[in-house]
Amino acid sequence: MDMIYICTLFVIGFIGSFLSGMLGIGGAIIKYPMLLYIPPLFGFTAFTAHEVSGISALDVLFVSIAGVLAFRNGGYLNKSLITVMGISVLFGTLIGSFASHQLSEETVNIVYGILALLAAIMMFIPKKQIDNLPLDQVTFNKPLAVVITFLVGIGSGVVGAGGGFLLIPIMLLILRIPTRMTIASSLAITFISSIAGSFGKIATGQVDYYSALIVIIAGLIAAPLGAKISKTMNTKALQGILVVLIFGTAIKIWIDIL
Repeated sequence: MDMIYICTLFVIGFIGSFLSGMLGIGGAIIKYPMLLYIPPLFGFTAFTAHEVSGISALDVLFVSIAGVLAFRNGGYLNKSLITVMGISVLFGTLIGSFASHQLSEETVNIVYGILALLAAIMMFIPKKQIDNLPLDQVTFNKPLAVVITFLVGIGSGVVGAGGGFLLIPIMLLILRIPTRMTIASSLAITFISSIAGSFGKIATGQVDYYSALIVIIAGLIAAPLGAKISKTMNTKALQGILVVLIFGTAIKIWIDIL
């Protein structure tokens, strides 16, 4: 591989995974458009939407578990939340990842655009302050969590995302989970989702393994760094960063689709 090409993919993987660890997302919300648009700017052959979704799925698998390990101490991982939402998203993602093979590139991008737009809208809706709630007193509506997470899994499976960029606003706004617990637990749920997503993408031949390896190596270095910084940041600042990233990506995707 050309060294510039390797460096380009490494930088994409590093930036996306650093923000992934810091914000509790699998990184696909950032890496999907970066992988789609940046390589052609340097004269490299553009990835197809299916290839981008395949690279993203495999990358999220490794990056999310690195983030989870960084959050394993501190009591932020809610086992009940992770189990309920993890099982639901697993089945949804498996369906979406296999179905994506039959969809056109434009359709895959449209699905991504819809998910990003929904996430952006939800993040702009004001939320009641719940970050002062003791972690051992956190409860949530389990049936509602199952249904919503299953639907998110189908969409995220199509685009190769773990679904963290949509799960976070859902957990904050609808399930009313404290921010730091949301960030930590969403990484664990995203990891479970990415298992199904990776399996589906590999089984249907949508993964460029050499490119994925570069992005993954960068991610394994960057994700723990982002998670470490997250523990010291103001929660409102974290939410603000996430809103800007999601909204900006949604606008870019829809401009290209339309």
